[in-house]
Amino acid sequence: MTLGPLMLDVQGTQLAEDDRHRLSHPLVGGVILFTRNYENPAQLEQLTADIHALKSPPPLIAVDHEGGRVQRFREGFTCLPPMGALGKIHDEHPHQAKALARETGYVLAAELRAHGVDLSFAPVLDLDCGVSSVIRDRAFHHDPQTVIELSHAVMLGMKDAGMASCGKHFPGHGHIAADSHVAIPVDERDYADIAFTDLLPFKALIDMGLPAIMPAHVIYPKADAAPAGFSRFWLQTVLRGELGFNGMIFSDDLTMEGASVAGDITARTLAALEAGCDMALICNRPDLADEVLARLNFDWSPASRARLARLHGEPHPLSMTALLEQTAYTRARHAIASIGLESGNLALADPTQAHVKTSCETR
Repeated sequence: MTLGPLMLDVQGTQLAEDDRHRLSHPLVGGVILFTRNYENPAQLEQLTADIHALKSPPPLIAVDHEGGRVQRFREGFTCLPPMGALGKIHDEHPHQAKALARETGYVLAAELRAHGVDLSFAPVLDLDCGVSSVIRDRAFHHDPQTVIELSHAVMLGMKDAGMASCGKHFPGHGHIAADSHVAIPVDERDYADIAFTDLLPFKALIDMGLPAIMPAHVIYPKADAAPAGFSRFWLQTVLRGELGFNGMIFSDDLTMEGASVAGDITARTLAALEAGCDMALICNRPDLADEVLARLNFDWSPASRARLARLHGEPHPLSMTALLEQTAYTRARHAIASIGLESGNLALADPTQAHVKTSCETR
């Protein structure tokens, strides 16, 4: 069997026959997991093992696992702070914030790798401009340099655990109030305004070795009429050309309302791939996934195949049992617990009094 340019999802906590049939298709090269796919650590390990066993080479297993509001697996996993908490700490304690960011990236990735997940779509490189309902504290800060410092630390922490990172949402989602899940956001700024603000974290992280990027379903009409994820200007001229990015480009979910301007689901998929995405995501609609599998005709490039291969992470990750015996992991979890989140106040707590949350309480 071969891997292809589509990333699909599965419906439950174990593979159904429909899932096995769908994921075995030669167009499928990846699987994204959601909260509905998680019951407990043992179940997740079995699910990822079953997915990996479907093909050789195995499909890439990914998840949106950032911390805060976006943490798909909670019970049995360390409760991770929203990245905005690290930004607030950075205002007063920049060196400590960077250390905490690296520890957070390490724990995030080490726990996922221990359960068979290859990649988290993190970190968020958007700026928190106080207007985006969907970004908010998922972003580190409003200042590009602070975002650069903290996101780089998270990227290094993830690398420490043997996991690649994926910056999103290129070229920046923080200036738009609309949520691309349910609307078609439009950013009316000039390209120069975006280049001197939102693009700075992407440029810096690319120079530091960022291996993957996800573009936004946002239209920037003064630069190009198409949303970034369907735009040759943004993906080829700017991202590949001006910024020199040679890593993996994942589309955002093509079933989102922000992608609807590109036509039906097959047209959207082809438009994203032809614009420059290496892999297209089709989530939460197995009927639409089947439609694409039946209709899509696309010649996946050797370059895209090689980029995907580089994202699988270090082989033979530590199990949770082995992680719990590691001083570095225990120290990192205690460091994360030192971030006080009580009553919405984001500050450094006394690490000697910190209680390590092995599970996330509902926020």
